[in-house]
Amino acid sequence: MFKHLLLPTDGSAASESAIRQAMEFAKATGARVTGFHAMPEFHTFTANPDMLEDTREQFEKDREQQAHKFLAWIEAAAREASVPCEVMYQPAEHPYEAIINFAGERGCDLIAMASHGRRGMKGLLMGSETQKVLTHSKIPVLVYR
Repeated sequence: MFKHLLLPTDGSAASESAIRQAMEFAKATGARVTGFHAMPEFHTFTANPDMLEDTREQFEKDREQQAHKFLAWIEAAAREASVPCEVMYQPAEHPYEAIINFAGERGCDLIAMASHGRRGMKGLLMGSETQKVLTHSKIPVLVYR
């Protein structure tokens, strides 16, 4: 049925839990997985751009280290479950769009991701990447809470 799962991660505990469960699903169905992290883009507001010369470089270095850390966790979980795995990361202004586009480009037939369970005003104000993926994706989405 599902042969290629996309596992987006933000490095949170909820995301790690979803990845563990998705690995079990992938193993049971004989699917392969692709771990994905949409890295935040550099944004700043300042009257003096000279102050930020080193800031952009450090930000990019830090976000790549963070992406490698998050994706290494997926690779380790895949090894443990004996599930074929590859990982990718990319900068993204809107993570939900990057997730959907990447899944389509890679031929994924299921996106499996976590929900942080934000509701009410907090959910409205903070938004939910999972909700946006659910709303806009043409690829099925499996949500773990």
